[in-house]
Amino acid sequence: MLKKFLILICTLWLPVVASAAEIDKTQPYQLMTGVAEIAFDRLKAEQAMVKQDPNHLKVIVEEELMPYVNYKYAALKLLGSNLKGAKRADVNEFIKAFRQYLIASYAQVLTQYTDQELQFEPEKKVDAGKTITSVKVDIIDAPRPNIKLEFKLRKDKKTGEWQVFDMIAEGISLLSSKQSEWNGKLRQEGILAVAKDLENLAAQPIRFEAKQ
Repeated sequence: MLKKFLILICTLWLPVVASAAEIDKTQPYQLMTGVAEIAFDRLKAEQAMVKQDPNHLKVIVEEELMPYVNYKYAALKLLGSNLKGAKRADVNEFIKAFRQYLIASYAQVLTQYTDQELQFEPEKKVDAGKTITSVKVDIIDAPRPNIKLEFKLRKDKKTGEWQVFDMIAEGISLLSSKQSEWNGKLRQEGILAVAKDLENLAAQPIRFEAKQ
């Protein structure tokens, strides 16, 4: 159950401080805490709508979280060597399906929100030349042991803005684990077959599951 809980909770960007409503996308730490505050303020404000229609969580994710997720970069990293010789149209279809899969996955995560506390590491200076950085955080969910997470972010060289592209939970990369899970089918059946699977997963209705 702990593993399942970890996967469900791993993408929750919970607020730890009352930061300004304006999100500074050029600062990774402020980006993380700013997105958390706005997204979860909205989640709390729209609980009645969510209870009536859990799929409304997809709207919240689409509008409040996805602008800060580099799903294209993540999708291409997932495809890895499968990109060689692939048709551009097939790759674009996979990226589109992967985005919808992320929205559905994040929306399902939000059904688990019960005021867990997050402790972000102290803000650190990021060298101007770096394009990859991380923000570490501990999930406090007593009486369970703390869960250590690390969000990986990538900077756009043109805009200087950061976006999340991966998360490492207890030393395991979410991207790497999904790559291992899907790589066999990608090789055997192709990109479009996996894209279809992702579309089917994304189409599943959001449900509130019984607490363990």
